Amino acid sequence: MTKHMTGTRKEWLAARLELLKAEKELTRRSDELARRRQELPWVRVDKKYQFETDEGSASLADLFRGRSQLLIYHFMFGPDYTAGCPSCSAVADGFDGSVVHLANHDVTLMVVSRAPLAKLQAYKRRLGWSFPWASSHGSEFNYDFGVAYTEEQQQAGGAEYNFRRSPEVQGTGARITALRKLEEAGKEGPLAEIAASAGTDWATFTREAPGMSAFVLEDGVVYHTYSAYSRGLDGLWGMYQWLDRAPRGRNESGIWWRRHDEYAKA
Repeated sequence: MTKHMTGTRKEWLAARLELLKAEKELTRRSDELARRRQELPWVRVDKKYQFETDEGSASLADLFRGRSQLLIYHFMFGPDYTAGCPSCSAVADGFDGSVVHLANHDVTLMVVSRAPLAKLQAYKRRLGWSFPWASSHGSEFNYDFGVAYTEEQQQAGGAEYNFRRSPEVQGTGARITALRKLEEAGKEGPLAEIAASAGTDWATFTREAPGMSAFVLEDGVVYHTYSAYSRGLDGLWGMYQWLDRAPRGRNESGIWWRRHDEYAKA
């Protein structure tokens, strides 16, 4: 038997209309936050970054592909990985359907990782993706935009992530914290399993971090306009937008998702 409150259709409708007021307020607040994002000052990017793409070597300006706006998803796939981060992979599953619409609205959506291009291309083929993916291997781009860290930074007590300095890179934030508690309780090591699924150890795995950054190209000059990290990426996870509307919500105690070609193997 369900332990959840039940009621009549009339009672449900009254409660739903009350919730609708809160949802409308959240929508208005979200619109206001979007406006404030767009009002942030633009920061000129003078540093020369080089990327490798399916079409060859490219500059940051080249990644715009003839458009004036560029959205980059910083995908955790380090040079030592054999597979992409499972969390980033879940986020990226929603990209292909958006790329064409954004491209026809003067926005290029591009994924960037530090792994060599050949690794990225092989992983794209494995998961059946078609969105553009560039390698920043050998570039300081990921470091400069707060999504890559050196071993020395880790050993020195951490690096800045999500605009603050923490004892260590937290990866997927609250979810990683929950898994740490399981490990401290003496249970299986889920963090080590996550890293192993990418072909590496946890320390190496967390020298990469997830994020997104926005850029604009005006009069031949590239400007950085916005970046977000950690829970700031939640809105990009299509599955979570659905789960937040499901009867039991996210209903999770740790990381439950897998790469989409791995569920049948579980």
